[in-house]
Amino acid sequence: MIAMSKVHLSCVSAAILGLGATTATAALDRTGDFALLDSDGEFHQLSRYQHRKAVVLMSYSQSCQGMEGMLAEYRALQSRYAEQGIEFLLLDSHDLGRAELTGLDTGLPILQDSGQLVSEALGIRTAGEVRVLNPDRMSLFYSGMVSTELDQTLSGLLAGPIRDTVKVEATAGCDIAYPVRDAHQVSVPDYATEVAPIIVENCVQCHRQFGAGPFPMDRYISLLGWSPMIKEVLMNKRMPPAQIDPDKGHSPNARYLATEDIQTIVHWINAGGPRGEGPDPLEALEFEEEQEWILGEPDYVVTSPVHEVPANGILDEIYVDTELPFTEDKWLRAVQFQPTANGTLHHLIAVVTAPDEDFWGDERNNDTATRRFVEGYQPGKAVVTEFTEGTGVFIPKGHKLSMQFQYVGMGVEVSNVTKIGFYFADDSGENLKERLVQAVSTQFVLPPEQHDIPMRAQHVFEEDVVITGVRARMNERGKKMKFTVTFPDGATQDILSIPAYNYAWQPHYVLAEPVTVPAGSTVHVTGAFDNSVSNPFNPDPGAEVSSGLGSDEEMFTGYLTYHRAGE
Repeated sequence: MIAMSKVHLSCVSAAILGLGATTATAALDRTGDFALLDSDGEFHQLSRYQHRKAVVLMSYSQSCQGMEGMLAEYRALQSRYAEQGIEFLLLDSHDLGRAELTGLDTGLPILQDSGQLVSEALGIRTAGEVRVLNPDRMSLFYSGMVSTELDQTLSGLLAGPIRDTVKVEATAGCDIAYPVRDAHQVSVPDYATEVAPIIVENCVQCHRQFGAGPFPMDRYISLLGWSPMIKEVLMNKRMPPAQIDPDKGHSPNARYLATEDIQTIVHWINAGGPRGEGPDPLEALEFEEEQEWILGEPDYVVTSPVHEVPANGILDEIYVDTELPFTEDKWLRAVQFQPTANGTLHHLIAVVTAPDEDFWGDERNNDTATRRFVEGYQPGKAVVTEFTEGTGVFIPKGHKLSMQFQYVGMGVEVSNVTKIGFYFADDSGENLKERLVQAVSTQFVLPPEQHDIPMRAQHVFEEDVVITGVRARMNERGKKMKFTVTFPDGATQDILSIPAYNYAWQPHYVLAEPVTVPAGSTVHVTGAFDNSVSNPFNPDPGAEVSSGLGSDEEMFTGYLTYHRAGE
């Protein structure tokens, strides 16, 4: 789902791209928001540094002659200004990738500029160039090399507001090549055969009439009209949603978008979004409004009450308990959700509960709890979840289904009814392993005005298990979460990392490669909250917030989906 951010991405002015005379001044140039992962998998977004006076970036290349000296001068400036509210980072403008960057002893985070799109936007032409950026107003204080003028600019920032962008000609460094940009400038990506197919494959299931996206991508003119927003959310990684670190585990439902596809879309937008020839693939799309049961008619269907959703706003969670009329134990092998208004249903979580339990069960009073999690729903393409072969969700006789719904207004008042189709295993379950979820959490109080509040929780598995999926649960102040296992021999493995947690997206990440965890292993859930002005979702940076289960509180819970290992 695309939501309006605090700032809109704007084109970098020709003055920045020119890097003209030796020293010149002009009104502050505008830039745009962007986000990148660093070589350790940490997330950095320009607009999320509003707790700092400025962000300083230097294009780094270990192979560039003279870089060692430039880095030393840059580090000297960092030692002087970092404690005074100025952030210093390095930028991999060559797009070398994490394997090449890991282990470099620079003493500073190196941002991976995958696809070189940020370096392009900042007009960086040589390694060693520096940009000093205003994270509040998305403007440029300085462009040039490490120099006396840079020192003076940083000193001036501390003394008072800077009114003009200082530009110093790049006289040293090694040229940065932009082969994909140059190729796309010679031959602009074709809308019908290159751009639109990416949109069809990745976007239109939500961005359609009455879909979860705030505008439809149903024709060329719509795509062109929304192109500034599309570019913005690609550059700052708001889209695609469910952002995870692609180098730490993999999940097929993480909605990856290939770097090459992002380059194609952004370069097409930069070129003005030409229509070109050929039919419009977006206009040819047709959607079935009546959803089908993918595996055929279910064995049993749970139907939710009717929920009236107003045109605007985010509703508090709605909890519904539904009795199940089974006179014997049941085993689920698959499940499918069918909301009638999927664009407004933010999420739905379903768990099997005992007669005297509510939705939260043992999670209400314990930091660790074992739950019978059925599955979760998020907007997008209709899918059926078939559980790992040989496993199933156990529903004991007399138990019920507890559900948590949350809705978001979509501009018009709508009603929603959700059907949940159950598909039962053919046998009595004697040959199945139970699919369970381990909830791992901790209690805390978040202090106000803190941008990085670390969190940690852990669970020791006492038997051999296979972890097949994970889910992160925080509220609006959530910043990041990572799942790591420490084996009995001391070895560690990252299961999955969510460095850019977004409260709007809380999917169950089914692992592409399940992780076998022997008895005695510890799973660590680590992460952080951002309770500062730098968090655009934070309703009140000045509030002290306690942990709890309400939407006005915060929670730090990692969910591990697993089943027993072995025969």
